Amino acid sequence: MSWSKSDRDGTDREGAGRDGPRGYHHGNLKEALIRAALELIAQKGPAGFTFAEAARWAGVSPAAPYRHFRDRDELMADVARRGFEVFEQTLARAWDSGRPNPGVAMDRLGKAYLAFARSEPAYYSAMFEAGVPPDTNPELRAAGDRAFAVLRHAAEALTATLPAGSRPPALMMALHIWSMAHGIAALFGRGDNARRSLPMTPEELLEAGMLVYLQGLGLRTAGPG
Repeated sequence: MSWSKSDRDGTDREGAGRDGPRGYHHGNLKEALIRAALELIAQKGPAGFTFAEAARWAGVSPAAPYRHFRDRDELMADVARRGFEVFEQTLARAWDSGRPNPGVAMDRLGKAYLAFARSEPAYYSAMFEAGVPPDTNPELRAAGDRAFAVLRHAAEALTATLPAGSRPPALMMALHIWSMAHGIAALFGRGDNARRSLPMTPEELLEAGMLVYLQGLGLRTAGPG
C-alpha cells in the first residue's frame, strides 16, 4: 500500500474535518477515530457504519485509520475496551469496598450499572452489542473481566453474611445479579431510543427484583432500607 504524506500525517487530502462534525485538528488520529466511532454508534448502532465512514467522520482519508487499527473490528474492540475500563471505575466507586454494609453498597452498585447504561449508551453498545469476540482481543477480555470482578467481589461480600452452610456460590449470585441489571438496562435503562417505557423507574424495578432475589437466598435486604 502506498500512502501520500497527507495519509501518513492522518489528514484528509481534501481538507481535514470537512466531512465529520468533530474533525481532525489536534494530531491524535487514534483518539479522533475513537470519538468518530462513538458518534456513529450513537447515531446508527454498533453495526451501522463502515471503517471508511468512521474515517470520513473523523475527517481523514480512508487509508489513514490503518495506522492504528487493522480493521473495523479492531477499532470496535478498542472502543469496547475503553468502555469497560470506565465501567469498572464506575462500579468500583459505587461499591466503595462494601461500605457501610454489603446490602447498601450492592444497591448503589446496581444503580451505578443503570446510570452507566443511560449516560454512556455508545460505550454500552460497543461493549455488549458490537459482536466483537472478547477471546480474539486479550486487552478487551481483561478489561471485561476486571469490570465483572467488581460485581463478583460484591457477591462474595453478600454471601459471607449468610451462615456458612447456606451460602450460594458467589459466582452464581454475581451472574444472576448481572443478568438482572443488564436486562433492565437493555430494556428500560438505556440513554437512547432503544429503551422501552415503564410505569416505574429502572432503578425501582432493579431494587424490587434484587429485594425478592436476595430475600429468597436468606438475605434480609438488598438496599438502604
